[in-house]
Amino acid sequence: MESQTIQAIALMLGAGWASGLNLYAAILVLGWMGASGQAELPQNLEILSNPMVMGAAGLMFVVEFFTDKIPGLDSLWDTLHTFIRIPAGALMAAGAAQGLDMGAAGELMGLILGGSLATTSHVSKASTRALLNTSPEPVSNWTASVTEDVAVIGGLWTALNYPWLFVLLLLFFLLLAIWLLPKIWRSLRTAGRTMSGWFRKPAPTETPPQN
Repeated sequence: MESQTIQAIALMLGAGWASGLNLYAAILVLGWMGASGQAELPQNLEILSNPMVMGAAGLMFVVEFFTDKIPGLDSLWDTLHTFIRIPAGALMAAGAAQGLDMGAAGELMGLILGGSLATTSHVSKASTRALLNTSPEPVSNWTASVTEDVAVIGGLWTALNYPWLFVLLLLFFLLLAIWLLPKIWRSLRTAGRTMSGWFRKPAPTETPPQN
């Protein structure tokens, strides 16, 4: 019973966290693991294994895979997905909370924790990307995008197979985000002031009066 409880908690937390980074990858990973029998999903998440759902998620994953690697366009994509990743992360976590057998209280807890984790991972990703976009080279965007995809796949696999390890890694991520986000925002403000200075018209110089 204790093992099932920690697995349900890890899946709940993992679904919310992963959705904030890459919702479509999260749906594909959970759907594929459920359909292949590698994981037993709660009844509310079994819909993720539906071929139509996986097909739609796969199509959007391909779109995001390329969009996410174009500087500037990736930040626009992240902005638009603020209204998609966070609610979806909350709903997926609530569905995963069904495994806790706590009824409506468990689902509400899943909504709160899943939405909070999706918000944290989404804001961390979007802020980091915005900072990387101040650099003209595209390599950092590609590296960040691939790292995020690998983190979602590896994180959800770990949550389903080694739940205690995932919880510890998630705690480390949250501590890192708390420490790193203020530094990123300060860097973004500095970069914004620098860029605005490039477009600001220089003050006119006064010519001294001639005698």
